[in-house]
Amino acid sequence: MSIKLLKRKDFSLLIFGKLSSLLGSNMLQFALSLYVLSLTESATIFASILSITIFPRLLLSPIAGVFGDWFDRKKSIIILDLVNGIIIGVFGIIYFFNGELNLLSIYIFVILLEITEIFYHSSMSAVIPSMVEKDDLLEANSINSFVMHIGQLIAPTIAALIYGSYGIFTLFVINAVSFVGASLSKIGISIPKTNNGDKNLNLSTFKTDFIEGMRIIRSNEFIKTVISLASIINFVISPLFSIGLIFVIKQILKASDFQYGLFQMTYALSAIIAPLFAGAVIKRIKFGKICFIGFINISLLILIMSLVPSDILINNFEPNGFPYIILLVLTFIMGIIIVIVNIAIGTIFNQIVPLEAMGRTSTVLSLAVTILIPLGQMIFGFLYDYLAPSYVIIICGLILLITMLRYKTALFKYDAMGANSNEVSV
Repeated sequence: MSIKLLKRKDFSLLIFGKLSSLLGSNMLQFALSLYVLSLTESATIFASILSITIFPRLLLSPIAGVFGDWFDRKKSIIILDLVNGIIIGVFGIIYFFNGELNLLSIYIFVILLEITEIFYHSSMSAVIPSMVEKDDLLEANSINSFVMHIGQLIAPTIAALIYGSYGIFTLFVINAVSFVGASLSKIGISIPKTNNGDKNLNLSTFKTDFIEGMRIIRSNEFIKTVISLASIINFVISPLFSIGLIFVIKQILKASDFQYGLFQMTYALSAIIAPLFAGAVIKRIKFGKICFIGFINISLLILIMSLVPSDILINNFEPNGFPYIILLVLTFIMGIIIVIVNIAIGTIFNQIVPLEAMGRTSTVLSLAVTILIPLGQMIFGFLYDYLAPSYVIIICGLILLITMLRYKTALFKYDAMGANSNEVSV
């Protein structure tokens, strides 16, 4: 990964503006989770606050996709960053005067932030592809991934220190300021206009553009393959990391809080390291092949991971230090592969989807991926309660393995045809 793109004023302002808002958002999200748990002492209520965000995503993603393709993207992301800052500032003021946020306020707060996030993602989806040449897309996505994962790594640590020392109100202030700062930093950015600003915007136009977006998705085998694959992969992978491995570490391996934190850091570290050499790997291997090989290897690593909570290792190693180290190593390798494949998918997606339709297609992809995550968490959470963890992890590995074998032909067909033959127009 080279840093030549960061020498460009527009690109660097965009990336570090995103980092500013990401840091503030992740810090507040971390502190809010601690606040809710301390306020309610209920995992069920905490889970409900996390899951409630699926409803605005279901209802608004199609609308946000069209709006993202309609309006000036620079103005949209500036306004939405500012709106986020105002929302957070208002709820910070409410907390300051009341001394707390009740559950209803927290539900409203989370839903409002999710709504702005949906529209922001739609507007932002075509910004990087429009700012750089196609030959630089891989580099741009690698830098974006690297910087964003650094933010995700350091945000919880900073948030824990601030929350423990000064309370959640300070994080409201920091988060509000970070979004306002991100908004102001983007004023000086030059973002090419890729949408049609001459359209007569009304319900009929909305319907036409929405149908056109669906036509693009249905008519392009690559886009359909990516959406289907991403949905199934997240259905399997997300519950494994958010439920399964946490259950194994804390309940089976009886790991300490420090060991659990080290596990989280290991996965985050892999996400930071991977972009450094992802470009070199992706340039040497075709997309279909890297996607297929990457997730085939992940499925095999998951099957190996199923041995960690098994009696074979648990009964022969006390105090389970060796199984824990195996889990760390497997998680680190999986994290690197996942990030590399994600960068490859994002780059090809940006190259193939027309910029003027990027909002519609990216929101459909995001919705398809997101909607199956809570479903997977519920199903696999139920399985972890009634089956041995090893069996559930094996099921995850087998589902992923079968899925990749099912899509092998489509992925390799894309390689044979080449990217240019898959481009679509609106």
